[in-house]
Amino acid sequence: MVQLCFRPRPMLAVVLGVSALATSALFSIRAQSATDQGVDFQKDVQPVFQASCYPCHSAKIASGDLRLDKKSLALQGGVSGRPILPGKSGESLLLRRLTGEDKGARMPLGGAPLPPDKIALIRRWIDQGAQWPEEAPAAKTTSKHWAYVKPVAPPVPAVADAKWVRNPIDNFVLARLEREKLSPSPEASKETLIRRLSLDLTGLPPSIAEVSEFVSDQSSGAYTKLVERLLASPHYGERWARPWLDMARYADTNGYEADRRRTIWKYRDWVIQAFNRDMPFDEFTIEQIAGDMLPHPSNDQLIATGFHRNTMFNEEGGVDKEEAHWTNLVDRVNTTATVWLGSTIACAQCHNHKFDPFTQREYYQLLAFFDNGAFTVKTYGDTSNKYIEPQLEMPTPEQEARRVKLNAEIGELETRIKTQTPELDAEQAQWERAVHQASSEWQTLAPAKVASSGGSTLTPQQDHSILAGGSNPAEDTYTIEAKLPAGRITAVRLETLPHKTLPRGGPGRDAYGNFFLSEVALEMEGNELRIKKAVPDDGRMNDKKFDQLWAVDASRDEERLPRQLVLLLDTPAEGGGTLRVYLRHRSEFGGQSVGHFRLSVTSSQQPDQIVKISARLRPVLEIDPGARTEKQKNDLAEYFRANAPSLKAARDRLKKLHEERDDLGIVSTLILRERDSFDRPSTFMRSRGEFLSKGDRVWAGVPAVLHPMPQDAMPNRLGLAKWLVSPENPLTARVTVNRIWELYFGRGLVETSEDFGTQGERPTHPELLDWLATQFMEQKWSLKAMHRLIVNSSTYRQSSRVAPELVERDPYNRLLARGPRFRVEAEMIRDIALSASGLLSPKIGGPSVFPYQPDGIWDLPYNDDKWEESKGEDQYRRGLYTFARRTAPYPSFLTFDSTSREFCTVRRVRTNTPLQALTALNDPAFFEAAQALARRIIREAPQPDVKSRAVYGFKLCVSRAPKAGELDRILSWYKKERQYFEKHPGDAAKVAAFSQDGNGDAAGQAAWTMVSNVLLNLDETITKE
Repeated sequence: MVQLCFRPRPMLAVVLGVSALATSALFSIRAQSATDQGVDFQKDVQPVFQASCYPCHSAKIASGDLRLDKKSLALQGGVSGRPILPGKSGESLLLRRLTGEDKGARMPLGGAPLPPDKIALIRRWIDQGAQWPEEAPAAKTTSKHWAYVKPVAPPVPAVADAKWVRNPIDNFVLARLEREKLSPSPEASKETLIRRLSLDLTGLPPSIAEVSEFVSDQSSGAYTKLVERLLASPHYGERWARPWLDMARYADTNGYEADRRRTIWKYRDWVIQAFNRDMPFDEFTIEQIAGDMLPHPSNDQLIATGFHRNTMFNEEGGVDKEEAHWTNLVDRVNTTATVWLGSTIACAQCHNHKFDPFTQREYYQLLAFFDNGAFTVKTYGDTSNKYIEPQLEMPTPEQEARRVKLNAEIGELETRIKTQTPELDAEQAQWERAVHQASSEWQTLAPAKVASSGGSTLTPQQDHSILAGGSNPAEDTYTIEAKLPAGRITAVRLETLPHKTLPRGGPGRDAYGNFFLSEVALEMEGNELRIKKAVPDDGRMNDKKFDQLWAVDASRDEERLPRQLVLLLDTPAEGGGTLRVYLRHRSEFGGQSVGHFRLSVTSSQQPDQIVKISARLRPVLEIDPGARTEKQKNDLAEYFRANAPSLKAARDRLKKLHEERDDLGIVSTLILRERDSFDRPSTFMRSRGEFLSKGDRVWAGVPAVLHPMPQDAMPNRLGLAKWLVSPENPLTARVTVNRIWELYFGRGLVETSEDFGTQGERPTHPELLDWLATQFMEQKWSLKAMHRLIVNSSTYRQSSRVAPELVERDPYNRLLARGPRFRVEAEMIRDIALSASGLLSPKIGGPSVFPYQPDGIWDLPYNDDKWEESKGEDQYRRGLYTFARRTAPYPSFLTFDSTSREFCTVRRVRTNTPLQALTALNDPAFFEAAQALARRIIREAPQPDVKSRAVYGFKLCVSRAPKAGELDRILSWYKKERQYFEKHPGDAAKVAAFSQDGNGDAAGQAAWTMVSNVLLNLDETITKE
């Protein structure tokens, strides 16, 4: 990655360059409501009241004695007064509460504020006299919410301008426009259409050749042919996988504090391939939720279950494994409800849903479907243990053949090592005698003097141990003096011991009985005794990051056990003198000193033999062999065989075989599997959603407001998946086609695509939504069929140019009187820059990659993982493949509103910030693209003159030729930059990186680099128009 050094220049100059070249008229979206059109209460106002006001102000609940479901009661008002004063919106309490202007709480209480256009609608209705037929009661409040009623294909409406219609979508859209006295916009130019289609269907801009070919093709089928070519492109699957991975919360790490890596990229590949194959959405659903439960599931069907293995995984030491697993189950329920039902069922985890007809019991009935997954328990180095769900290994034929051979040899060796023979029995008996002999050679030291630098009280005990009490300082150094026995000293032993006066029985002094020893130093008669090696029987050793020599986590021990640390002397010492021992304690959290300990010395030639045996097994050695239980005998024999000298060659060979097998590089991925059970899945409710507050037991089931599961359906994940895509389900088809519509037009027919409940927005075109949903099912859930339907409509093909009347009447384009126009998503912004510059790699699928990112992003506590920048074409893969770390997302993506993938995200919210412009202008990855674009312009332009190059570069970025005024500004900008770089050749060399081309014109290439930087930052470059 090139290192840049820019000269001091006014940033305004660059920004003005971008502004001057902007190719679209700027306008201010003014959500004004000055119109003569009358507001219909039942059609326009009552739905807003129903969604946002009736939950608290209707016959069922009348907060503040106010009801808005009946005209006379609404005009009468409640304890706060009359909310509606016909003709006087400015004085109406209702408006002041909705806008937050009143001193009271903003309404709706506890819900999202009403959108400005809804408030404007109610304001207009009040100013027009608040016309409200007395016979327009809230009858709908007692009927089922529209989204919970199975969609039925409505009749296609007739329209006056039938020539504009290309398919029924246009009938529904045009019928609404004609009612509103509006006309659709003319068709967009062919250059605009091919760019729009390419970005929508592949996520990539068209090439200059593709634009030229389409513009030149005057046949009636040119557009259809283009659609089919793009749908058949392998990049189609990449483009449509991106939003799905947001919903699937796909990431390459586990999340939480440690956020270690995981391998699940095979799931991403599966999603891309499924879209490219046009897998029917019902199959797409079933395989992701329950692919493992299908008859004889293939590897692909197992990989698909990775959808619900994308949950985060908490590896922190103190986490309760049951609660961590429960958290994953909760996420799976919430995600399933959001993705397929467009429902905020998560609100029912703690209590019955406040607004939608979902009870807390139903929430846990849904959770029960997922509470039957297989897992194993894994114990970690810190002694914690967690539930580990399954993985699927996918070796190549060559890898599998080699693995079979290795496994056979491994099995033979393991059998040999596990088999107890008379020879091994004799060897073990001799070993036990040697251990007893070595243990008997330790001589306990009687402390003569003890002191604490931190103020602890150190009290010698009758067995010559020392017990700490009194204050527990953050840092402390114990100093112990003792007379050494005569003879040769080869090692000193520190024993840490339990004691009833210590927290949880010790042996440490922190709240859990743990200790953290930073350093041990030895002196004899004022001279240092150098320690060659410190050998523990348990615990963590030599963690330089935390200034740690020895630490023991005893928090999970059912029984507190003595621990030992043997300090082997570099040179044996002669006894008889005084030994001084320093135990220094400096921990991050403080107060973690040793609480009870004892010192001893030995002259043994194998002083560390005793600590090679774990603290749990050492007491077994003290039991007479004839009195040991079978478990104790087996545990001790297993330990011995793992260390027996006669088996060393076999163990070494076994270790090498394991390493060879691990080095095969077999790819694995995370999957789900059901536990073997004939029982109906069940779980327990949790009071207020608290894991520890276990309530009634409930069995798997679905919400009563929706269609029931068939009587012959299995009440498991497979049954749930089939229920989700049943033709009787009122939500799945609607929610899915609405999400597709949103990606084309910037907002869904239901704007709140994550919430189809009573608090969500009502559809702007309800009949169109139902028609699309029924078509989706009739077309056998084909996603490509829905894409064809939408992109072939006149609605989609409209120009996105905005006329003043449309801004006035429909600022957010909800009536669809013009084509879509909005900034593309984060990954696509980078992909466009790479594509235009010629850097983009077309490679599809495979492991995640590591393009350039700024230093320090991955500097996280408790994790030394480093961002190792990819080499070659992997630096320039599509953004879809960029390694996704939950605690440190790729920074430029996050700047442009991507997600952390910690939770399911249905729609990204677009923001506009100065940081976005600064990133696209100055981020080294984008600047490298500008350098490559400059080289491409110089190398590929049809003619070498400046004008030809300017036109060519503009086409590469926005897929059309510049207008005369735009071209003039590009040429002016180039001239100005070239003049500067001719005067500053040092800057030119840094900016141009011309040596890669070897053409010698550093000033020219640097100037084209700066022009390219501007072109890549044009509004039109990063906007779908």
